[in-house]
Amino acid sequence: MSRILVTGGQGFIGTNLSNELRKRGHEVWRCDILHSTDPQFIRCDVGSYRHLERIFEKHEIDYVYHAAAEYGRWNGEDHYENLWITNCVGTKNVLTAQKKFGFKMIFFGSAEVYGDYDGVMKEDVVDNIPIKQMNDYAITKWSNELQIINSAEMHGTESVRVRLFNVYGPHEHYSPYRGVVPVFIYKALHNLPYTVFKGHKRTFEFVEDIARTFASILDNFNAGEVYNLGSETQYSIEELSGLVQKHLGQADSLVEFKGEEAFTTRFKIADSSKAKKEINHRITVPLDEGIERTVEWFRKAYRVEG
Repeated sequence: MSRILVTGGQGFIGTNLSNELRKRGHEVWRCDILHSTDPQFIRCDVGSYRHLERIFEKHEIDYVYHAAAEYGRWNGEDHYENLWITNCVGTKNVLTAQKKFGFKMIFFGSAEVYGDYDGVMKEDVVDNIPIKQMNDYAITKWSNELQIINSAEMHGTESVRVRLFNVYGPHEHYSPYRGVVPVFIYKALHNLPYTVFKGHKRTFEFVEDIARTFASILDNFNAGEVYNLGSETQYSIEELSGLVQKHLGQADSLVEFKGEEAFTTRFKIADSSKAKKEINHRITVPLDEGIERTVEWFRKAYRVEG
């Protein structure tokens, strides 16, 4: 059994991951800027080093899953101060604590680091090909990876970096800055119009599958590695919208279809073969089933009858 801290533990993936780790018998503490009734929860802003240091002084931690971050391109434009402080200063604070307290870290990165690259996204693409990250959120995620690499070289800190693609599922609440899945479901559920941009394709990964992969990193922690956690099947955004409408029993009369969205990668093709081989990454929930389960969670969370 390991002693684990999940930063951003009240968030969407942090919640699912904490549940999975506890099922496996680990002692899991969660911290977040939000509040919680969880008895193993500590309120903390990762942008404040004092907050983090206090946790490690009180608790002996073996692993930190560093999920705390401000998410999303437009969120990063509208609230850039929060984005840079939480994502970059926050990660620097975690690394500073790691140097002092010696825990191992698993970092929640993003496929956004692949920027405008529309080929097969293998982990070493960013090392071999000039990449233009397309927004502040993407830049902060790449900056964080560089901070982690430098910390390992300078101070011997041990970390694994993971790049997420389009994770979706229960416990992801709606905000206008979230990804297409919660935005489409929430708006369709409340009979609100939403926009579908044509010409884009994505992979989609159900959060319970991703949580299992994250938890399995502890079984084969290989410091310095970086893993894509994508799936093999691509779907157009139009297809995704169609599945949302299907499971809500609706037509697409409230959907506005437009051409390609500016400053957005057209295709994200993930090569996750290394994660499959080394940390048993598997996507077991197909998109149709995952959307159905997510719709049901949204109905309960927002008290909308079926």
